[in-house]
This record gives sequence, C-alpha cells and structure tokens, in this order.
Amino acid sequence: MIPQDNPARVRAAALVAAAVPLALSLSLLADFDRADATPQFGESHTWIPELGMTYTLAVDGLSLPLVLLTSLLVFVALLSSLHIARSPKTFYVWVLLLEFSCLGVFVARDWFLLYVFWEIALVPMFFLIGLWGGPQKERATMTYFLYTLGGSIFMLIGIFAVYLAADPHTFDMDALQAASHGWTAAFQVAPFLALLAGFAVKIPIFPLHGWLPLAHVQAPAPVSIILSGVMLKLGAYGLLRSTEILPEGVRRMAPLLFALALVNILYGAFLAFRQSDVKAIVAFSSISHMGFVLLGIAALNQTGFSGAVFMMIAHGIVTGCLFLLSGVLYERTGTLALDEIAGVGSRMLAFKALFTLTLLASMGLPGLIQFPGEVQVLLGGFESFGLIVLLGAAGILITATFTLRVIGGVLADDTENRWAGLSDVRGAELAAITPLAVLTVILGVAPGIALGLSNTTIETLIARFG
Repeated sequence: MIPQDNPARVRAAALVAAAVPLALSLSLLADFDRADATPQFGESHTWIPELGMTYTLAVDGLSLPLVLLTSLLVFVALLSSLHIARSPKTFYVWVLLLEFSCLGVFVARDWFLLYVFWEIALVPMFFLIGLWGGPQKERATMTYFLYTLGGSIFMLIGIFAVYLAADPHTFDMDALQAASHGWTAAFQVAPFLALLAGFAVKIPIFPLHGWLPLAHVQAPAPVSIILSGVMLKLGAYGLLRSTEILPEGVRRMAPLLFALALVNILYGAFLAFRQSDVKAIVAFSSISHMGFVLLGIAALNQTGFSGAVFMMIAHGIVTGCLFLLSGVLYERTGTLALDEIAGVGSRMLAFKALFTLTLLASMGLPGLIQFPGEVQVLLGGFESFGLIVLLGAAGILITATFTLRVIGGVLADDTENRWAGLSDVRGAELAAITPLAVLTVILGVAPGIALGLSNTTIETLIARFG
C-alpha cells in the first residue's frame, strides 16, 4: 500500500493507473473494424435476471471515440496535477473513480447499467470540487449536485418507461432497439422528454445550464479538464443513444432540439463575451460549443450526426487544453482577469504560442480541429431547417470577438516589466499540453481520421428515421 506521506510515489502510481486504460483504448482502436456497425469487443454477464438486467459492455463507432477522449484527457489531467499538495492520494483516487464511471457510461450496453455508471460519476465530482475547489466551492458543489440529481430522476423515469414497454421487459440496448419497432410515435415522445431532461443537465442545455459556469470556475484546472472535456459529452452521448430506441420521439421533438441549440449557441456566446476572467470565458463558451453538438443531433441526418460526434471530440480536446493552460497561467500569475494578465505572453513564449493556437481553434479557424465539426453541423442543420441555421453561424462571429480579445491581451507587450520573473511552460506541463496541441492541428487538417470511426454506426442510426 502506498503511504500517504510519499507524494512522489502516489503521483507515479496514479499516472500508471491512468496510462493503463489509455493503452487499452489505443489497443481497441488498432483492432476496431470501422466497417462494422455492431458493438465490438463485447462481454455480457447476467446481473439481475428477474428484472432483465445484464452487465453488458461493448464499443461501437459512437462510444470508441469518446473512450479514447476520456482516457487521454484523464491522463493529461493527472499529468498536469503534479502540483496538488492537499491529500494527493485522495485526489487521485477520486479522479480515477471518475474516469471509471465515465468509461462505464460509454461502454455500457444496458440502459440500467449506463444509469448506474452515470450516478457514480456524481460522487467523485462532488468531492473533487468540494475539497479542492475555489472560494465558492460549497455553493458550486451543491448547485452541481442538485442539478444533476434532479435530471437523473427524470432520466430514470424515461429508462423505466421503455423497460416496461418492452415485452419481455429488458434494459438491454439491442433488445430495446428491436422492441421499439412496435412503439407508436405518441408513446415515444414522453420517455424521450424524460431522458432529455436528464441529458440536458449534463450537456448542458439552456435553461438547465446554471451549474456549469460556477463549477468550472471553482474547480481546480485538472478537474475542469475532465468536467468540460469528458462529462459534458455524457449528455450528448446519451441523447444520441436515445435515437436508437425512440426514433419517432426524437423526430417529433427535433424542432424543439433545434430551437434549444440556437439558444445555447447565441446565449453561451453572449455570456462568454461579457466575462473578464479567462476561465469564465472558456466555461461559458462551452455552452455555446455544446449547442453546436445539439444542433447536429437535431438535424437527424448523416452530416449533422457526424458533425455532432466530431464536435464532441474537438470540444473535449480544445477546452481541455484551454483549461490546462489557464491553470498554468493562474499558477504563475495568481490571476485570470483579462485586464491583469496583459503582457504575460512576452515573457512566456511557448505558453503564448500554445494558448494562441488553442484559442484560434476554439473560434473555429480553418485548418484547426473545431472548424470541420462546425461546418458539418451547419450544413446538416441547413439540410433540415434551411437558412434559419445562419443564426448559429452568428454565434461563431461572437466567439471570434471575445477570443480575439483574449489573444490580444496575451500577445501584448509587457511594457511595465510586470511579468519579468515568469517561467515558461515546462516539464510535465509541456508533456500534458503537447498531445492536445498536436491533435488540434492533425484533426483539423485530416478530420477523416476521427470521422471514419463513427460513420458506419451513424449510418445505422440515421436508417432508424427511415
């Protein structure tokens, strides 16, 4: 057993523990058959046969990209958290439990099992913010807990509704998909709305977004990486999964999803524009960017779904990198206020280059990772809803405005020699940032590397809409 008073050994053990799922997920990628839409690498065990519950795990074109994203971002978060001084052993245990629960959601092939993993994720995040967060950590944790728990109740109602509608009763995803062919559109709307309430909290969708900015700002940077990069994707993933069993319910509610997506895009962008703190800007911009994911899902076509999945990956990488760099900046300067950090880039050249690259990717600059996803989402939305989708494009312009404002502050000269003693990005920090920066460029230039993983599965999902 690793002693509590040996931080170096604790951190080394945590990194090894995070490296194992990363290596295993990469091995899945190497053997994954992109032309096969059925779940792969599966295992199934009887869990509670009287209730039709099974412990069934597998990956397909929707889940594998998110498994890869989760294992990468958790490893990066731990690599960037070597400065955690308070109870590092406990901190790493909670982070690894959070990774376990998120991976469980993405690989579960039983709806009740997915719900169990979903609920487990609530506990480590509660303690990670509550024990290692900022001055308002108590308020942030309670807000997060109440929002998430409330949404989970509706989600459970929706799961039980489809369970009871299936004959025989089951939570198995494949069995429910087969049973759903006999369900009327009128029936499917109610359970879909219940599921949507649960997923909307995690995405988050307006007006259930209130927990996100406070949680992001109060959480330590490594936790913000996982919260934004991974946990927001749980809701979008669940929404995509619901199209398998409730296609007609999704179709009827597509206009509602589209309207909510536009609100998210514009509202999140306007809120981010008003902020003067770097971390708050990134947090509110996440609401806008996840609105693009929702817009792609609302389109109910191949282009929109592909864009939504790619946007999830892009947002995870870009936002994870931004929170990581924000943590570096705060550690050096003690502030994230825009009017106080002007000129830091002239003293931290590597930081300036990486931060500028990531901010440009966040605003959707062509050639960087977020641009292909946004284009696909807008094209998919145009196919289904017409020119009104241009309101979503307006969100990109607003994002460009506040992003350039942040870049301008970083690129300004330190005329007062205020930051003369700052040290640049180094060591573990650079090792954590580099893979995300490399992916930002590679997937921006060659998005097909990621899109090819999910295309076949998405084609199968779209076929459900006839």
